[in-house]
Amino acid sequence: MTGAAERIERLWVEPGVATGGRVRVPGDKSISHRALMLGAIADGETRVTGFLAGEDCLATMAALRALGTSIDFDATEVCVRGAGLRGLHAPAAPLDLGNSGTGMRLLTGLLAAQSFDTQLTGDASLRSRPMERIAAPLRAMGADVRTVDGCAPLAIHGGRELTGIEYQSPVASAQIKSALLLAGLYANGRTCVIEPGVSRDHTERMLQTFGVAVETGADFAAVSAPERLHACSVQVPGDLSSAAFVLGAASLGRACSVEVIDVGLNPTRTGILDILRLMGTDIVVADETLAGAEPLATLRVSPAPLRGADIPPELVPLAIDEMPLVFALAACAEGRTVISGAGELRHKESDRIAMMVAGLQALGVAVEERPDGAVIEGGSIGGGTVDSAGDHRIAMAFAVLAGRADAPVTILDTANIATSFPGFVPLMRSLGLRVSEAPP
Repeated sequence: MTGAAERIERLWVEPGVATGGRVRVPGDKSISHRALMLGAIADGETRVTGFLAGEDCLATMAALRALGTSIDFDATEVCVRGAGLRGLHAPAAPLDLGNSGTGMRLLTGLLAAQSFDTQLTGDASLRSRPMERIAAPLRAMGADVRTVDGCAPLAIHGGRELTGIEYQSPVASAQIKSALLLAGLYANGRTCVIEPGVSRDHTERMLQTFGVAVETGADFAAVSAPERLHACSVQVPGDLSSAAFVLGAASLGRACSVEVIDVGLNPTRTGILDILRLMGTDIVVADETLAGAEPLATLRVSPAPLRGADIPPELVPLAIDEMPLVFALAACAEGRTVISGAGELRHKESDRIAMMVAGLQALGVAVEERPDGAVIEGGSIGGGTVDSAGDHRIAMAFAVLAGRADAPVTILDTANIATSFPGFVPLMRSLGLRVSEAPP
């Protein structure tokens, strides 16, 4: 079995920008999680290729094994021997999801209707993230899910009969929607989630791949309990959220273009491409095809001057995980960038608005923090030290930005990059960025 990539506690980035190349980024984290979970409750063997061997997905794999699922794993190839809808069993100990919010929230929905009790916990960061947003609607379905002051650890008391509900979600969140749809696989009647905006639809697409009838519309998704899920083959495309950091570095590069091959281009995820183009990035999409239910393509980026922009709030939910990169690129752009409608960033692995603002200010960037975003004035970027607060996306965003700084930048608390982008440092170095492990 192959484990996660080496953890690097601090990054040291010297001035220098991407020089060109052709790369493939690790598999999509969201799709990898879902392939494991649905494979675990399907009948038969589900084979997953392109699996992301990052710490978050490995935590989900360990949890499913503790629930009685047989899983073989070698590098990016996974075979899940499904136990069927009712085949999971009680774990011997609490399930530790590490830093994985996706793993915890989706498993809560999956476990809410099981016949046994379960406890879910995680690291300090995960235990500080809001969990009532899934616990409350699950309780409305009849589940017994308890939080501690609204956060993990979670206690799920089994043996409850669930009833489908129509739930008006206060925010557009794929994790809330997915948790309820997974619980809906066990509920009496129809489970429908209505959202105020677009969120990722990986769960709906993958449920259909496993043979579940899913109703979808512009603002809703719904399921009724199926008799069974059918095992299948899942090809995981490259993660667009990881590719975004390569695209950002390439847009700040020299004369040569950078190609990222086999990247997932799910339409509920492509807001980052629209934002980058709005800021002047030269992006070409080529070789479009399908990996099962998911579209993928090659992305080619050539260096181009970046300009500040008012980021349309409707694009933010379609690029929520990539917004730290947008903050970073705004510091390199000519003019002012205004980011609004991004309040959800305060409830991620860290308060991403506060941490990005603090890091930019530490590097001499003029930035004004707002409740749901920030105003950033592009200009010169000084060297110094920034704290990523253990947030992988903040760490990678500052690594990209540091290539344009006037002096070296040290980024603290970067070990969690391994949760989503194992091999980040060697891949970026292959493109010419001068990033390495910081000396102690």
